[in-house]
Amino acid sequence: MRNLYFTLLLACPLLLTLLPTSVAANSNTSYQQINLNSFPALTPVSLAKLDAGKPLYVKMWASWCQPCMEQMPHFQALYQQYGDKVNFVAVNIDINEKSEEIAAVISRFQLSMPVWLDVEGKLAVALGLVGTPYSVLINTNGDQVYKSHESDAVLDGFLQRLAKGQQLPAANTSAITAAAQQQLLQPYLTGEHSLFFTATWCDWYLADSRPEMSKACSDAQKGLNQLSTKLPGPPLKVIVNHLWTDDKAVAEFKEKYQLNLPVSIDEYGVLFRQFNVRNLPMLLKIKDGKVLTTVTDFNQPSAVENLPE
Repeated sequence: MRNLYFTLLLACPLLLTLLPTSVAANSNTSYQQINLNSFPALTPVSLAKLDAGKPLYVKMWASWCQPCMEQMPHFQALYQQYGDKVNFVAVNIDINEKSEEIAAVISRFQLSMPVWLDVEGKLAVALGLVGTPYSVLINTNGDQVYKSHESDAVLDGFLQRLAKGQQLPAANTSAITAAAQQQLLQPYLTGEHSLFFTATWCDWYLADSRPEMSKACSDAQKGLNQLSTKLPGPPLKVIVNHLWTDDKAVAEFKEKYQLNLPVSIDEYGVLFRQFNVRNLPMLLKIKDGKVLTTVTDFNQPSAVENLPE
């Protein structure tokens, strides 16, 4: 499962920039209105409330992401250098997170910039997140001018130019259009569906940072074939998170657990956002686009098997 490609991917997030993008440069600034939560107060905030006269640096991260932790000292140093000229926001992607773990990261690295939570995953979709860490630099027009999974001299150079007042041009973006999102959602907005949400990496990548979640993923996935034969209602489908995932990872995942169920990658995280899947693993029963039942505890198979049709 932990093949060479994904070992390199997690060690060198720059490889993620080789993934295909969907749209060219544009000036869509609707992402600024997306509701986020401040941490730790959990009050509603949005990028639109920041000083519009300053450029913006958004860094998307997770407390269980090893490369994110490696980049935090540099991120804090950049804030101390440019924080008076550039808006900085550390946006936690809020998947498989615990508030105490987020607080521990803030304390460990003495982060002094605002820390916000993407509680519904909407900003991740809007900015085209395909893996953490993810840095996005935005000019005062709201255009994305640079994005990277690296924290290096190239990033520093773009940030320095923005801090000096240079209005850098918009760059290509991997964000998905609203029409494309709707197309991906359409099959799940009518009829009944049984969906098991997980990630190809949640059993092994979270083993050290989230051992309970890692075990929960492993245990639930080992019993998926049997569960699918007893689950009432429509046939069970497996939806895996798109972060750090490609078709090869899915094939290895299916082989590891000997799955005879359909497994699909949630492109751009659209389904995770639509159905607010923030923890793994999770089973949802959906009818006409609305969640009827949510299951997160798979320790009692009988409770899952007796779900209403």
